[in-house]
Amino acid sequence: MSRNTGIVSTNTQGNLETYGHGGDRDTAAALFGYKPNQMLDFSANINPLGTPVQVLEALVNGLPEILHYPDPAHRNFRRKLAARLGVDPEELVVGNGAAECMALALLGLDVRAVGIAAPCFSEYASLAEQFGSRVITVTGKAERDFRPTLDELLALLEQADLVFLGHPNNPTGSTYPLEELRALADRAEAVGSYLVLDEAFVDFIPPEERVTLLSELSKYTRLIIIHSMTKFYGIPGLRLGYAIAHRSVAERMRGKQVTWSVNALALLAGEGCLDPSLAEFEQSTRALVHRERKRLVKALQAPDLGWTVWPSAANFLLVRLPEPWTAAELQSAMGLRGIMIRNCAMYEGLTPHDFRIAVRGPADNDRLLTALRAFAQERKGSSL
Repeated sequence: MSRNTGIVSTNTQGNLETYGHGGDRDTAAALFGYKPNQMLDFSANINPLGTPVQVLEALVNGLPEILHYPDPAHRNFRRKLAARLGVDPEELVVGNGAAECMALALLGLDVRAVGIAAPCFSEYASLAEQFGSRVITVTGKAERDFRPTLDELLALLEQADLVFLGHPNNPTGSTYPLEELRALADRAEAVGSYLVLDEAFVDFIPPEERVTLLSELSKYTRLIIIHSMTKFYGIPGLRLGYAIAHRSVAERMRGKQVTWSVNALALLAGEGCLDPSLAEFEQSTRALVHRERKRLVKALQAPDLGWTVWPSAANFLLVRLPEPWTAAELQSAMGLRGIMIRNCAMYEGLTPHDFRIAVRGPADNDRLLTALRAFAQERKGSSL
């Protein structure tokens, strides 16, 4: 493996996370002297099983479609997706990733003030500011797994035109009880605000354990549920997501969409993701993530590390280092070993000691744990 053996600054956050997200292998490779495909990426939360074979086959068979424009109304995909979800196709908005669906909500609904519950996905505030909206923030406390109280969220709905709520939340992995989600959706209806539930990682939760308002969507005209297909089905390079909302809201969102923003191959991949033959892939994914997440938590909390790990329902974990160690130092040390992790110091409500790791397969997780233990031993040794 070719790599740079020189000294790299421990203060890498400003370089490695230039674009505010994980998964930037090009920046990491340039910084640490690897090739992009040599980096082991724990900074992006993608299915450890990768892309399903059925989806890859759909893409290969559909390659001739690049000669033609994609369907601007996404009709085939919307019909199949609506049947899968048990909703009307007119209640669906298909986007170039979940982020575009968030942008379309802000653009289509005359949003002037956006509420967020920090720490949370950085795009909520970034998009709001990009489109000229004021951002109002409430911050959850560590003892509540970084979830604001219900009263704080209810008040936020009264102050903002639209509130984003991650469920499971990124980067914490926390979720909300069904009764709280109902209370929030009811308050949004009462005060004329919009509640956007970002369920980008909900597919990693077994259906029988999943808490969602999807089956109650018909009761609410100001509820928007956003899903990502890129994480669970391993297609982040194609970008595909969707929103589910009252048909009048969905129509306003689609009215702001750039024509052909969702390409033909992404739509074909989406249809492939809905193939009933993927049931075994979906079950295997959830079983693997559950098993490996539990193993990682146990290892990170073991006496040789003893780090703080927050409960997560998703395919990632939020971890806190003991003082005086920082996530920036750890990120640099891991980068020198060809491993990418997410420094969470930039998240409002978190600290310079917080980092996030994806849940990957057993061999990758073993490599990460070995590197983390080596870092801890080196730091403990240097303090003697």
